[in-house]
Parts: sequence; C-alpha cells; structure tokens
Amino acid sequence: MIAVETEVKFRVTDAEDLSRRLKESGFHCETPRAFESNTLYDTADRMMRSRTEILRIRSYAGRTVLTHKRPPESGPGEDRHKHRIETETAVADGTALAEVFRSLGLAPAFRYEKWRSEWSDGNGHCVVDETPIGSFAELEGEPEWIDRVAAALGVAPNDYITASYGRLFEQWRAENNSTASDLTFEAVHASAAAH
Repeated sequence: MIAVETEVKFRVTDAEDLSRRLKESGFHCETPRAFESNTLYDTADRMMRSRTEILRIRSYAGRTVLTHKRPPESGPGEDRHKHRIETETAVADGTALAEVFRSLGLAPAFRYEKWRSEWSDGNGHCVVDETPIGSFAELEGEPEWIDRVAAALGVAPNDYITASYGRLFEQWRAENNSTASDLTFEAVHASAAAH
C-alpha cells in the first residue's frame, strides 16, 4: 500500500491523562499496549539516510511489516506537519527478509523499540509510544484533523515535533552524553549505568 503519511509527534508527560482525553474526544483503543521492535536498513555509505529515506522491518503485536518512507516529490517534506510517501506491506518472515537485505548489501543501521498502543476516532490515528528516552504520541491523518485533535488534547502547534525517533535519539544522546548506539531499552539503560 502506498500513501502520503502526514503526522506530528508530541511529548507525553501523563499517559493516563492522555488516554482519558482521547476517550473524551471519541477515540477507541484499536491495539492495546504491545512491544514494538524496529530495524532500519541502509547501505554502507548511508545512501538512504542521505536521501531522507528509510527502509524498515517492524515487528509489532504479532505482525511483521516492511516499510519504505521517502519525502514527497512535490510539496514540502516538513512544514508544521511531517509528510512522507509511505509504502508498506506485511511480511511473513522478517528474519528471511533481513537475510535478503544482507545479501543485497544492506545492513542494520539503527534499531529502536518502544511499547505502543494505537487509538482511532475513525478519521485518523493516535499512537502512544513509551520509548527508552520518554513517552511520545503521534497524530496521523489529514492536516486539519491533526490540528483539530491536537487542540482538543491540549497540544499547541509549537509543541509539534516532526523529527523521527532517530533524530530525537541523536538529540537525547548529545544532551545526555550517552554512548548508546541504538534506541533500545537495553542500550539506553547500559549507557546510563556506565555514567
């Protein structure tokens, strides 16, 4: 499936309060809290990263999905919202696909994980992510819907985040002088314990 994905992230300081506000705004929980593991693949010279593209294998809630994201060919990749062309398909065997990638010269470039729950109001989605560097939520839908729902949730446009988890992790590493190379609970915990 190919689609234009439009989204924003925002920091979550109180997950219970956010859940209450989502319910009050007409959302229902589609996927209860489940562990998610992601591996981004790239060439040795980081060709995909230089083009602001990602190639990802995600395992989540008993499913494995292959996703490719790239900036749109026309229009901004980021304004107040983040816009990406997203091509996604279910995969029967993520380990086999990873082996195909390796044989094609692609290698794991970055791993990140989180606990995620998914909410929907029938028009768009809100996912709540508990990551090793804090909790975030993402609103994904039409720009007008994002702005309307964000306002209902008490999120101001200047609280919108368009950075990827990889970029947020780089910022966090710099701020915390961390040696962690992946955004995994084990790597972040080991880096914090070493300081």
